[in-house]
Parts: sequence; C-alpha cells; structure tokens
Amino acid sequence: MCALQLPFSQTEYDRRLKKTREAMAKAGLDMLFVEDPSNMAWLTGYDGWSFYVHQGVIVLPDAPPIWWGRTQDANGALRTVWMTQDRIVPYADNYVQSTERHPMQALAVLLKEHGGEKARIGVELENYYFSAKAYLTLREELPDAAFLDATALVNRARGVKSGEEIAFMRKAARIAEKVVDGIVERIQPGLRKNDLVAEIYADTVRGIGDDWGDYPAIVPLTPSGADAAAPHLTWDGRPFQAGEATFFEIAGCYRRYHTPFCRTVFLGKPPQYLLEAEKALVEGLEAGLEKAVAGNRACDIAEALGAPLERAGIERGARCGYPIGLSYPPDWGERTISLRTEDKTVLEAGMTFHFMPGLWMDGWGLEITESILIGERGPAECFCDRPRQLFVKD
Repeated sequence: MCALQLPFSQTEYDRRLKKTREAMAKAGLDMLFVEDPSNMAWLTGYDGWSFYVHQGVIVLPDAPPIWWGRTQDANGALRTVWMTQDRIVPYADNYVQSTERHPMQALAVLLKEHGGEKARIGVELENYYFSAKAYLTLREELPDAAFLDATALVNRARGVKSGEEIAFMRKAARIAEKVVDGIVERIQPGLRKNDLVAEIYADTVRGIGDDWGDYPAIVPLTPSGADAAAPHLTWDGRPFQAGEATFFEIAGCYRRYHTPFCRTVFLGKPPQYLLEAEKALVEGLEAGLEKAVAGNRACDIAEALGAPLERAGIERGARCGYPIGLSYPPDWGERTISLRTEDKTVLEAGMTFHFMPGLWMDGWGLEITESILIGERGPAECFCDRPRQLFVKD
C-alpha cells in the first residue's frame, strides 16, 4: 500500500532523490539522515504534525528512502509517502520523552542494519529538529561511524523549483492576495486586533475555490505604531488606533508551499516621513527586481535595493530576502541563500525568494514585500499582484 494521494508525480520525487544523491556523493556520504520535516516532505511526501518528536528519513545511495518515526505516526507515513510499507520503520512509544532511553538508540540499530556501523553518515547539525542530545547519542551508539555535517544539503537541492512546485506557489499567492484584500477591507479604528487575525486565519485556511489553504509556518505578524519597530511581534486584544501604521506579514500556503506577502496600512493621514520612506522603499524594491535575473548574484539585489534607501537617509543592516517554498514551523524560509551584500551566490532560473526589505526604525515600521520567481531574463516575476504601496484608510 502506498500513499492515498501524493501531491506530486513519481517523476518529481525521482528528480528530487537524484539531486540529493548527487549532493551526497559530492560530499562523500554513504548515507544521509534528514530530520527537518520540510526536507522529509520534499523527499518522500510525508506530511504530519509529528515534528515535536524525533523522526527522519534515511537516504541511501541505491535503495528507496526509509521513513523512521514514532509508532503512532507510522500510519500517517503510510498515507502520505510514496514508498511502500516495508520502507516505513517505526520505533516504540516508550522512547518518547524518556529519561531512560533515547530514540536515537533505536535509529542506530536501524542504521547498522543498512551498513551504517562504519559509514560516513550525514546529519543536519544546524537544524531546529536535531538536538544536541540526539547527536551525542548517535555518536555513542555508533562509535566507528563518521558523522558529517550535512546541514542544508537537501535545502540547497530544493533551491531551483520544478514546474509542479511553482504551480503550488501560484495557488498560495492567490490565497495571500485574498488575505491582504481582507485586511485592507476590514481594518478600522476600534477593531480588536485579535478579531482581524481571526479573519486572516479564516481566509488563509478557506483558500480559493478548490485550492484549500494550509497552515503557514509562521503566525500572522501584526505590530502597530511604535511596536512596528519590532519585526516579530504577533497580536493582542487591543483595538487598532487612528494615526498608526500596522504592517501585516502573512503568507498564503497550499500543500505546505508558501508565498509570503507583506503590506502596511495606515489609519488616517500618514506623516511625511512615512510617505518618504514608502517612496524610497518602493524605488528600492523595483530596482532590486530589475537585478533579480539568472546569472546575477544575490548581493546584486541587495545593493540595488540599498541605493535609494541610502539617498533617503534610511539605514537598514538586515538581509532583504531569503529562499521560500515548502516549509513547516517555525520558519517558511529555506535557510540557504540570503539577499545581502556579502552573499555572492549566483541566481538560477526557477529560484524563488521572499524579497523582504522591511524597515524597522526607531518608533515605526514599514513592510512592502514581494515573493519572486527568478526567470531566464528580465526582472523577476512577482507571484502576487497587488499595489506596491502603503495603504491608507481614513
């Protein structure tokens, strides 16, 4: 028995496995253990809210991947992965949050069964889901194996999107547009912020027609007024106030593929400094889009963005973008390339980024962003189609 309904064709999964194996061979790995749920899903189709316990995918050079996880999640694997049932290997529940044993002890036994006792094994050392305890336990259980840092090996293989993946991101973009339209329509002084966030979630999950919405990897970020100087505040029950700007950092999500989209709304008459910042930011965005072409570098986008901001006297030290695609909490970025002046990575057609030059200044903030697709020539394509501006509601 295989998955009931795979999101992608078998040809697409074969392509992904081939890219991963090529990267493994280049890194000199005999096998790879992937615990990042985004990489698990990308390689196998596995989709479940089980990443709070240890789980993973073992990639071998000459056999189908093995899904490994908690016993009660094995049925979820059976219903979502493309591999056959014999490639789904669960561990007993008494390993979960135990002080007497660790799931990596069970994994070590499985790795030995597939030649891992003295193998060169890649692991994702810099990852939210792979703990220091997990690493130490594996080393203790497999003392003759060599554990190599394979952080972002699969993430980088994910960088250039296939046509099937881009189609999902286009669906997510339509959802993001619906969410932003709903924000601009509903926001008004006196409306409690949590009530608007409830509508954001409703629009996000309902989706567009038959294209249902998935849960985004990041919650809606919605700071207002002076709080907008901080980019990662969520919401509370206070009402929106006249004379304040609120930025909304949201994403449409379809079958785990994200298209982030940020816009800012001012209630009342915006101050002149905010209008000037809007003008410089939009000019920088459009200059960056012109540089977002295959063959250029990530730093070219950042430098193009920076020039208009500098002329306006605005200093921002943060990166201005990152790759996007398939993801799980707590982040919708792919954690590889950064759009910043020191990143010389050459852009390739099919790469997708959140071009995200937010301004978080002393006492105010402004976000106007675009999710983009790098093409063979010409400016990058923006997934969403809404005015690139500060929205003003009297």
